[in-house]
Amino acid sequence: MNIFSDVKRRQPSTLFLKFAKRSVDELSSSVTGVNSVVLASGDGFEVASITNQGNFDSGKVAAVSSSLLSMVHAFTSEIKLDNCQSFILDASNGKAIISHVPCDNYPMVLMVLTNEKALLGQVLHGMRFCTQRLVEGDLKLAN
Repeated sequence: MNIFSDVKRRQPSTLFLKFAKRSVDELSSSVTGVNSVVLASGDGFEVASITNQGNFDSGKVAAVSSSLLSMVHAFTSEIKLDNCQSFILDASNGKAIISHVPCDNYPMVLMVLTNEKALLGQVLHGMRFCTQRLVEGDLKLAN
């Protein structure tokens, strides 16, 4: 089963988009070592983003993040790992963490790119807080 199989094909409200942008900005500014944050719809379109990298294509990252999370979900289902919600790519110059944002009205994907000095626990905590805010915002600001 795809984690985005029940994605409702509609746009989130303008109010929710503003709320999502603030949430992404807050995540980026509150966690040391975060270079970029991209929030994408389940079908791979950018909802909100922030970056301090010059030639960062957030639209392309949104599309790839959504696809990767779907593939990881299929893989973990095949190997009998239940309810995989995120994964981490660990490189010598940083990490990329991609996570499902289980909003009822508009499920999304959150991708955070860090430098090598970021503390993984702080990044994961910040992402959980951001995800929780987005889920609550989705319930309050539904169309």
